[in-house]
Amino acid sequence: MTDRSARIWVGIDAGKAHHWATAIDGDGQLVLSRKVVNDETEILELIATVCEAADEVSWAVDISGRASTLLLTLLIGHGQSVVYIPGRTVNRMSAAYRGEGKTDAKDALVIADTARLRRDFTTLSLPDEQMATLQLLTAHRADLVADRVRLINRMRDTLVGISPALERAFDYSASKGAVTMLTEYQTPAALRRMGTNRLAAWLRRRRVRKAEDVADRAVEAARSQATVLPGEDRAARQVGAIARQLLDVDEQIKETEREIREVFRTDERAAVIESMPGMGPILGAEFVAIVGDLSGYADAGRLASHAGLVPVPRDSGRRTGNFQRPKRYNRRLRHIFYLSAQTAMMRPGLSREFYLRKRAEGQTHVQAVLALARRRVGVLWAMLRDGRPYDSGPPTARVA
Repeated sequence: MTDRSARIWVGIDAGKAHHWATAIDGDGQLVLSRKVVNDETEILELIATVCEAADEVSWAVDISGRASTLLLTLLIGHGQSVVYIPGRTVNRMSAAYRGEGKTDAKDALVIADTARLRRDFTTLSLPDEQMATLQLLTAHRADLVADRVRLINRMRDTLVGISPALERAFDYSASKGAVTMLTEYQTPAALRRMGTNRLAAWLRRRRVRKAEDVADRAVEAARSQATVLPGEDRAARQVGAIARQLLDVDEQIKETEREIREVFRTDERAAVIESMPGMGPILGAEFVAIVGDLSGYADAGRLASHAGLVPVPRDSGRRTGNFQRPKRYNRRLRHIFYLSAQTAMMRPGLSREFYLRKRAEGQTHVQAVLALARRRVGVLWAMLRDGRPYDSGPPTARVA
C-alpha cells in the first residue's frame, strides 16, 4: 500500500473470532488483504491503515448481526460509510469468479468488488439503545417460542409411547393445566390411583383453571388403557422433566413479552402502531425492530416489497404479464403483516369487509389475507409518515 488511491472499496467477510478485510481500487486491483482479529485495537489499526491509503473509502460487510457489532460500531463511529451486502448476493457473485474454492479472502474480495460495481445497497447505521434493546428482546422471544415448540413435540412423542389416549386427550400447546399434571403424573396407572377428585384437588392447589375438567379427561383416558408399555417408567420420567422445562419456558416468554411491551411503549410511534386493528405491542415491537425509523423505505411499495407482498414479473420474449411470488424478502416481516391482517379480518370493520370482498371475487383464504396485508402496509406507512393514529372513517379534506 505504497501508492495512495483516490478511492478504494473494502470488503469484510465478518466472523465471530476474526474478520478478513480485502481492499481494491477503482480498477479492481488488489490493494490489501488481511486477517483481522475481532478486537478493538486491531480493527482501529485496520481503519487507520485503509484511511491513509486513499482519499475516499467505502466499506461493505456481509453480516449485520451480533458478530459484527464491534466492527460496525467502530467504523460508523469513525465516520466511515458502510453498506450491507446480503450473503445470498455474495454467494451468487462468487460463481462469476475464477476457481471453485471458497476462502475468507475470496469472499472478502467478492464483497469489495460487488460494492464497487453496485451502488444500490443499504447503508448501515447504528441503532439507538431502545432499538437495540427491542431487537435483542424480540430475537430472544423468537428463540424461546421455537424452544417451546420443540419441547411440546418431544413431550408428545414420548407420551404417545406411554398412553396414546392421554397424548390425544389435550392440546398441550394451549392447556397449561395438562402440562402441570404431567410434571407429576404421566402413566395411566398413576392417574387411576389418584382418581378424579384427588387429582382435581391437586391441580387446584397449583392454581390450575378448570381443574375438574382436566382431571376428568385425564382419568378417563387412563381408564381406557390397562396395558403397561415397554420402557414406561423411563419415559414417564422424561415426560415429567420436559413438562417442567416447558412451564419454565412459558414463564420466560411471559417475562420477555412484559419487557417488550414496556420498551416498545416508550417509543413515540407505539400509540400510532397500536391504534391499527390487529397490531398489538408484540407485533408492533417486531415491526419496529426490523424496519427501524422507515428511512430506508422511500414509499409504501418499498416496504411491501421487503415484506414479500408485491409480485415480481417473470417475463421472457412474448410472454409478458407473468407475475409470481417473490423469493427474496424478509420472512419475519411478512409474517407480522399476515398475522395482523388475519387478526383484523376476524372482527367487524373495514378489514373484514375487504377480506369478504376478495373471497367473493374467488380468491382463497390465504390470497385474500395477503391482499389485505398489502393494503394495510400502505395504511400503516402513511400513518407513521404523518404521525396520525388509525381512523376508520373517510378521509377529511384539509385546507391548503
